[in-house]
Amino acid sequence: MPTATKNPRLRFGLWVDFRNPPQWRRPYKKLYAETLDMVAYGESVGYDDVWLSEHHFVDDGYSPAQMPIAAAVAMKTKKIRIGTSVVLLPMYDPVRLAEDGATVDILSGGRFELGAGLGYRAGEFEGLGLKYKERAARMNEALEIIRRLWDGETLTFHGKHFHLEGARCTPEPVQKPRPPIWVGGFAAGATRRAARYGDGYIAINEVRPAYDNYAAELRALGKDPAKAHVIAGHVWLVAAKDPDKTWTELAPHVLYQINLYAKWMGDSGQDFFPRMETVEDLRKSGLLNVVTPERAVEMIRDYATRIPIERYYTWTLPPGYPPKKMYEHLELFASKVMPHFRG
Repeated sequence: MPTATKNPRLRFGLWVDFRNPPQWRRPYKKLYAETLDMVAYGESVGYDDVWLSEHHFVDDGYSPAQMPIAAAVAMKTKKIRIGTSVVLLPMYDPVRLAEDGATVDILSGGRFELGAGLGYRAGEFEGLGLKYKERAARMNEALEIIRRLWDGETLTFHGKHFHLEGARCTPEPVQKPRPPIWVGGFAAGATRRAARYGDGYIAINEVRPAYDNYAAELRALGKDPAKAHVIAGHVWLVAAKDPDKTWTELAPHVLYQINLYAKWMGDSGQDFFPRMETVEDLRKSGLLNVVTPERAVEMIRDYATRIPIERYYTWTLPPGYPPKKMYEHLELFASKVMPHFRG
């Protein structure tokens, strides 16, 4: 096996969404507590980051409120960095989000990172009284506002969607000059925003085409793509002692997840995930990778060779799957995979 020095140096992250599908329904209090415990366990075995996700009006309770969860993670942990992947930024008041983010940064001792995305489900915007077609312009303005507030400005801003007089972020974040701002998405608009407003780009799965667009946008702005910061990873990569057994256990939960994403994205005209009828369709898709630690090292090395990432993350807990049953896989990944990328 190649030595650690031949692999890129990477940070590793968990990714959770606190979903509670009807067919596997459990008390939300128990689910949230056990998922937070799982994050703390991940920190204890060596994970560097945790990423939170967001959607609204979903039957399975897909977490709609990332900032309270981020604050809970801050209180539960001591060193893991706490990021959003992603807040659906056009749905937020940017001043309040800047204040909330600064508060989480204070509570965590300077560990908060804001990942922002556009959103693609029209019904979410409608349910919040917002116009779906205005989301891109709202996001551009919001990114500028949050960045300037975290930079310490007393801000007067008059855009198309936000009008501010003398806005300030007090108390200010712990991190200087600010908490990192990551911008996610695959369309050209997303990579332009990442280059213009963000400190880096965040995405998932096969992101090489989007990365190439991001690098081109950086060059157009006179920025060096070689200094670009990128976070990405496989949709699912689980290390297991018995991959076939674990794959069979996880498959119904991941099939549920992927099919719901496929429906949402299909409704919005995207084909990022295919619709799958059976677990065999899932197996053929290659989206659920449950492998030995040795194979996981090979897959991550190959991924990081094709896409110049510095931080790797993947979904951690399939919807409806008991959090405690993931502990053995997190420990195996941390002890047998991560060390190959720490040198």
